[in-house]
Amino acid sequence: MALKTFRPLTPAARFKAMPAFEEITKSKPEKSLLVTLKKTGGRNNRGRMTSRHIGGGHKQKYRIIDFKRSKRDVAAEVIGIEYDPNRTARIALIQYADGVKSYILAPAGLTVGMKVIAGENVAPEVGNALPLKSIPLGSDIHNVELMPGKGGQIARSAGQVAVLSNREAGYALVKMPSGEIRKIHEEAYATIGQVGNVDHMNVSSGKAGRTRWLGRRSHVRGMVMNPVDHPMGGGQGKSKGGGGRHHPMSPWGQLAKGFKTRRKHKESNNFIVQRRNAKK
Repeated sequence: MALKTFRPLTPAARFKAMPAFEEITKSKPEKSLLVTLKKTGGRNNRGRMTSRHIGGGHKQKYRIIDFKRSKRDVAAEVIGIEYDPNRTARIALIQYADGVKSYILAPAGLTVGMKVIAGENVAPEVGNALPLKSIPLGSDIHNVELMPGKGGQIARSAGQVAVLSNREAGYALVKMPSGEIRKIHEEAYATIGQVGNVDHMNVSSGKAGRTRWLGRRSHVRGMVMNPVDHPMGGGQGKSKGGGGRHHPMSPWGQLAKGFKTRRKHKESNNFIVQRRNAKK
């Protein structure tokens, strides 16, 4: 995927870098795989704001993605690469021999006309889904299941990739995109390749309005608020939190830097071989 830049004829165009959408081959989605997506505006069922900086944005329909690759040992042909407004990655529309259509995440290198298949004894090629026990060591994978049969949860956004590093005692050691090394049951499925739209991280919207179209409201720093609105508000000029040496925290008092929010005795700790921030 390439990015296109613009001549600085307006302030918005000066720093704008947008996707070229060269890989998109199909402009309209498959209607049978669409469902209505209701916006919350960050409010819960009582109408109270529980997530800040959310609101507005363009209407969207949700595309049903087959994260489980539920049709096994049946080849499907890629009939289109589409834009998905709900995710950073592109999606591929595939059609099985019996006419059933489905969406999958489009890995880098997947093109229209290629065949993809899921199963235990399929070739480890781009777009194919296999259990971790059947994937060669050192392979790039994405859409990795944490529990067999649950559907892919790891490495699903644009440009993400995990690496199968080893296998031992019925578990595979997978290096996550964050750098964490984790044990996952070898019966869990993963898809070969790296998620497409790799240059997404270099996109620059160019103006605040384009961010609002995505449903993201402005994020105001606590330091520039008044004392009534935030623990770090107030003070003369750029004071570090209300005129005193106040540690950064949320409006509700939770420390923002260095405070561990993960439960100390979480069950999944047993499956983490190496933390993402481990000292090398």
